[in-house]
Amino acid sequence: MAGKRIKGIKIPRSPGRFSFYLGDPNDYDTLMRDSYICGGRAIGGMVEIMADDKRILFSNGAIPRLFDRNEEPNRKSRLTIEFSDGSFLCVGIQLYGGLWCFSQGGFDNIYYSVAQEKPSPLHSDFDESYYLRLFETEKSEKLSLKAFLATEQRIPGLGNGTLQDILWTAELHPKAKVDSLSSDDRQRLLNSIKNVLKNMADNGGRETERDLFGKAGEYTTKIGRTTYGGPCPRCGRNIERQDYLGARSTSVLNVKGYNVYTSRWLER
Repeated sequence: MAGKRIKGIKIPRSPGRFSFYLGDPNDYDTLMRDSYICGGRAIGGMVEIMADDKRILFSNGAIPRLFDRNEEPNRKSRLTIEFSDGSFLCVGIQLYGGLWCFSQGGFDNIYYSVAQEKPSPLHSDFDESYYLRLFETEKSEKLSLKAFLATEQRIPGLGNGTLQDILWTAELHPKAKVDSLSSDDRQRLLNSIKNVLKNMADNGGRETERDLFGKAGEYTTKIGRTTYGGPCPRCGRNIERQDYLGARSTSVLNVKGYNVYTSRWLER
């Protein structure tokens, strides 16, 4: 979208209580009008669009879709950006999501700030030395792997959806305690974090996600809601589901030779 000029921004009269804005969203139009899109970037689980010295930020749950001048806009859009060339960006919401417009430096949000301070697992700065430092606090050692990886912004952007395949690939259970991990377990987990996320990114995301043009990702999820009830790709046993830490974890549970309270496969 680089080079497009923002003609205006529209907000629906009833955007829904799970659409989160910064201040009065009706002020977005005045703030952003006539700004030129100059780039975009991922920040943890968020997407930021730069427009001159202004910023448009979408959180996880916000789904942007770009349409050309000949297409019909999404009627359920919670924020619609009209461009001077007749194209427009519609942003829908899945469950809940943030749709924030602000001048550069004008958004005081802890998730936004922390995500900019920490390296992405896709970047070379997220190396073994940095990764091992994440384990150094006493609190971290007492956590389950799910809590360690997907809470408190230790690794911004790594959430429950990607967590399942990362742990399955590393052959580690979501409930395994961090202090039970051997050095080999920790190395295997690091390799899995970097490789699984790179594979997802290189393939345009998971097959359950769609890009800016509505195209589905080509990464096939191994463990998740699309595979629940089917056979595990590794052992062939059925994939079961449990609620854990406020969100549903999907894994191969209660099978012969696997102890859900340790981090190791006892039978291969």
